[in-house]
Amino acid sequence: MRFANRVAVVTGAGQGMGRAIAQRLAREGARVVAIDMNEASVRETIEQAGGEAAGMAQVCNIADSAAVKRLFEVVDAKYGRLDALVNNAGIGSARGDGFNKLMARMAERGQQLARGETPTVYPDITIDMEDEGWHGVLNVNLNGTFYCTREALRLMIRHGIKGAIVNISSTSALSGEGAPHYAASKAALVGMVRSMARELGPRGIRINNVMPGAVETPILKNVSAEWKAQMIAAIPLGRIAEPTDIASVVAFLASDDAAMITGADIVANGGSYFK
Repeated sequence: MRFANRVAVVTGAGQGMGRAIAQRLAREGARVVAIDMNEASVRETIEQAGGEAAGMAQVCNIADSAAVKRLFEVVDAKYGRLDALVNNAGIGSARGDGFNKLMARMAERGQQLARGETPTVYPDITIDMEDEGWHGVLNVNLNGTFYCTREALRLMIRHGIKGAIVNISSTSALSGEGAPHYAASKAALVGMVRSMARELGPRGIRINNVMPGAVETPILKNVSAEWKAQMIAAIPLGRIAEPTDIASVVAFLASDDAAMITGADIVANGGSYFK
């Protein structure tokens, strides 16, 4: 019960890694504020974790700074403290980013290679990415993470709490695999965490990144079977991670067991890429 009498906020908690993380922290004693855009899904997360005794579900668009501010006011009013924030909410694609065209090109290119032809189709996406698509991903993955972190820090500092913040980055930040807006948003968290770790260390507040590789989440539904098979082939441990695998790493970093870890990027990808 590493989180007994502690309060944790988990964003993107309606499914996948976020649900697994929220429920893991609740099992270890935390009162969890589970955040998501999908009210039904995030309520289900809390109900599965134990209902009201486990915490509460809240709907919030983390890309809206005013909405995030109101959310943390609710947390403060309800619990009067915050011990951990997990910035898990993220998206891999947004309207106008050219992802559908990329998938079509990848399929056609694969067919050309299967026929033994020299490919004439390329995995382009940047040339089709509109401003809306670029900003759509960064507004959630980077701006949303910053907005939540800022409000969490204000709450922790106001109550004199030596808390922990854990961001979900990605191996993409290191390898460059994936679309440029996604890789850029996840790589930006590296610099943000290192800067904030130096700033917050004197207050006893820790902040770290977890860098998963491929994880069995809804995002993978947009990936072709061929692409998924290539992912697995590149993982020395021979499998794609389950959300519970990542939840275990997050729980460690958010706990006192990681008391001397801050400003770190913890890679959890089965060995598919070494930092």
